[in-house]
Amino acid sequence: MAKKKRVLVFGAHPDDCDVKCGGIAIKYGDAGHIVKFVSTTNGATGHHEIGGIELARRRYAEAQASKEIAKLADYQVLDWHTGELIPSVFFRKEIIKIIREFLPDIIITHRPNDYHPDHRYTSQLVQDASYIITVPNMVPLTDIMPKMPVIFYMWDTFKKPNPFCADIVVDIDNAMDRKLDMLHCHKSQMYEWIPFNQNVLKEVPESDADRRRWLEESVFPRRNWGLEGAYRDRVIELYGEEKANSIRYIEAFELCEYGQQIGLDKKSISEIFPFYD
Repeated sequence: MAKKKRVLVFGAHPDDCDVKCGGIAIKYGDAGHIVKFVSTTNGATGHHEIGGIELARRRYAEAQASKEIAKLADYQVLDWHTGELIPSVFFRKEIIKIIREFLPDIIITHRPNDYHPDHRYTSQLVQDASYIITVPNMVPLTDIMPKMPVIFYMWDTFKKPNPFCADIVVDIDNAMDRKLDMLHCHKSQMYEWIPFNQNVLKEVPESDADRRRWLEESVFPRRNWGLEGAYRDRVIELYGEEKANSIRYIEAFELCEYGQQIGLDKKSISEIFPFYD
């Protein structure tokens, strides 16, 4: 195998990375590459009945269970309170340190236009850190990155001020069962908070097996918003029409202009996402 790739994913909460990047995390890991997830907040407000230390510790445990399924190198949950993240110099320095210590080839995070301030500010912090990771006099006790990583945005549906651009689409059909198992670990979210927030709590089954089935048959299709159909032209470009006709699930990513730039042809993309067969 060629040099192992190091992939660092920043989400704002302890399930964001799983939802948007769980499939490629599994595919990278199965191919022998190294993946780390980071949640920039502790998730301590994401519930309708519990919060604070109880919820933060519960969500940390859920993240660690998901880590085992995906065989991640690490699932770091920063103890910054949910809803209080701001793009300050203090937070930026911490993000710089995390990036430099992991030495990623690839960074993935939210786009900067998003409904949730934690998502927006996580994106801004990563962008604000991107140039500084190569500057020795910022966070001087942590060695600089030897080269700029490639940075990607996770997929979303927001249109203003600009819609998501599917530069890369990845077939995750062969990772989908395990991705759903990862999401199943986040019980406080998948079966409690999100159903409550979406007014469908009464639909949630009682047994663990029925919940896992409900997640696959009802919740994920509803939250996936027809992702594989939305970018079908790009799926055909990268996989060919015959293969594209059989693909059910994808994850999509947009190249961020702040990181190392790559070509968007199949050959160039395959060097970063070695999943096109």
